[in-house]
Amino acid sequence: MRPAILNPLFASVESLSGFGAKSVLPLTRLLGPDPRVVDVLFHLPSGFVDRRARPKLSAAEPGTVVTVEVTVDEHQAPPRNRPKAPHRVVMTDGTGFLTLVFFGAQRNYVERQLPVGAKRWVSGKLESYDGMLQMVHPDRILDEAGLSKLPTIEPVYPLVEGVTLGLISRAARAALDAAPVLPEWQEPNMPAARGWPGFREALRQLHAPHQPEDIAPENPARHRLAYDELLSGQLALGLVRANMKREHGRSTAGDGRISRRLEAALPFELTPSQERSVTEIRGDLASPERMLRLLQGDVGAGKTVVALLAMASVLEAGRQCAMMAPTEILARQHLKTISRLAEGSGLNVAILTGREKGRDREAILAGAASGDIHILIGTHALFQDHVVFHDLAFAVVDEQHRFGVHQRLALAAKGEAVDVLVMTATPIPRTLVLTYFGDMDISALYEKPAGRHPIDTRLVSNERLDEVFEGLSRALETGARVYWVCPLVAESELVDAAAAEERFRDLDHHFPGQVSLVHGKMKGPEKDAVMARFAAGETRILVATTVIEVGVDVPEASIMVIEHAERFGLSQLHQLRGRVGRGSAKSSCLLIYKGPLGETAEARLKIVRETEDGFRIAEEDLRLRGEGEVLGTRQSGLAATRLANVEISGELLEAARKDAILILDRDPLLKSPRGEALRALLYLFEKDDAARLLRAG
Repeated sequence: MRPAILNPLFASVESLSGFGAKSVLPLTRLLGPDPRVVDVLFHLPSGFVDRRARPKLSAAEPGTVVTVEVTVDEHQAPPRNRPKAPHRVVMTDGTGFLTLVFFGAQRNYVERQLPVGAKRWVSGKLESYDGMLQMVHPDRILDEAGLSKLPTIEPVYPLVEGVTLGLISRAARAALDAAPVLPEWQEPNMPAARGWPGFREALRQLHAPHQPEDIAPENPARHRLAYDELLSGQLALGLVRANMKREHGRSTAGDGRISRRLEAALPFELTPSQERSVTEIRGDLASPERMLRLLQGDVGAGKTVVALLAMASVLEAGRQCAMMAPTEILARQHLKTISRLAEGSGLNVAILTGREKGRDREAILAGAASGDIHILIGTHALFQDHVVFHDLAFAVVDEQHRFGVHQRLALAAKGEAVDVLVMTATPIPRTLVLTYFGDMDISALYEKPAGRHPIDTRLVSNERLDEVFEGLSRALETGARVYWVCPLVAESELVDAAAAEERFRDLDHHFPGQVSLVHGKMKGPEKDAVMARFAAGETRILVATTVIEVGVDVPEASIMVIEHAERFGLSQLHQLRGRVGRGSAKSSCLLIYKGPLGETAEARLKIVRETEDGFRIAEEDLRLRGEGEVLGTRQSGLAATRLANVEISGELLEAARKDAILILDRDPLLKSPRGEALRALLYLFEKDDAARLLRAG
């Protein structure tokens, strides 16, 4: 249960003074539905406006932000026959003149704000026009009372349409007033040693700065808050890991009979990384402690084979295995790969997704409960209450970052002391491995299986689509098969991208009868039928959305066309490109872009063209986009860091990791005074699942 001291922070923004439902509504666009006080406080400024300069007009410099005391001299309203002309207000301070310029403003409103003869303070960017000083739409127009409240260093926040700087600034000030003083959870000497303020003072410095240094990226207040968040994450991961270890594992050691048959059936030699990873996983399985290991490897590096060979040891001991994938397409691809390899080993492999109905579903559930099914592959359906295993000992979770920790734990709860292997085809930079997967041991696959050819990657402007069509025509004559990926299923006013359905019609016109279409809105059997026709060569061009990003394996496909490539993330481009280059034919990838390219988009496309090394691509993706996007967390619900930029906080992350290890070693149930404060820290950063493990322990 969340400590009561945190309740003011988790109250609705509507509870703040001066905020009702009407004023909170725009904030939902910026902070999400039902915004809370803590959401406002954790929405940190990205910069500031310095309003300390208060010169006389005769000394004021154009191009600077100034706050000047002036008297309203005259209004120059636009003539009635030119309603779009600006309304001008001439002002003076006795040393010079300043013209305020308002476009599209109501005359009555401007005249009420600035009556002739009135003294006002105006603040904004000064410009020079025809040798005269002017200010277009000043930021502030204030009387003496308003001036006393004007912040001299004004924070600037990331905004969205419909949310003004004034609204979020007002919310931040009200949220600071409501924030309680919390017990110190840092190690006693650390804040003083690093020059860090307390938690509440750190928030105050950033939302109500007194000087520019208070809000700088390297400011101690920012480091303090980043460290707090990183420490909460490392503590949560440590608690999950400790909980796994408290629940004693079962030693599972096979005799090698199934493993030998499976290895003999492989059409290739294992790479050194695969052999090492299999050995590491089998060592964990044989240990009396429960396994929690991350297997990361590039597209096509052979993770499924490693998982299957590890499963063999469990099956040799007479126990069961499960494999969970985030999408039905990926689950069925695993079924195809594993069934093919396990064919001659007497293994019973089945699949359970939302599609299995009636008697088929009942038979699968009965087979899992009796132990007749050795390996059950599926989607989220696997951890539903009615799915019961005879003796589940090993669970494999694929594309880990698309599942939450609680889903992983729900699958592990299907058996006694289940060993867990999680896999990802997105190579993850070390800092993110520590942040999101610090509770796991790591195995990595660096090589690609023998026989894989380099993929020729080229950037092509969308103005050269005719040349692309001509090239496809020549390729189809040689028997090639082609993926054509579009970013959307249907036209959208928000995203100017070619829709898959429209592109399908266009390609079908050029290559009648040779084109098929697959997208996420299609039903499962429909998708399967389309994929089967493409895999069999009945259609030669598959137009698709990113539904084919993972889990599609057609070795004969040798050309990947990605339309509007500038709209995709680096890792996503790399994943999509990995759908080709799986067979004996020379493969190519065309990245079609719409110019002019922004700096980041151009950098992304150049990196994809230069390298196929997924680990380098992941590091570059982190540098260009930040951790939330690299792991796909914006879509998956995995909470990205809000206060810490992990890509520039490596030193803080290492320190937080060591601190968390030391804390849990000395006070594993967080019962000391500092431990109680750390419990509040866990709840503050919404690590509720981890905090609940303390009660379970």
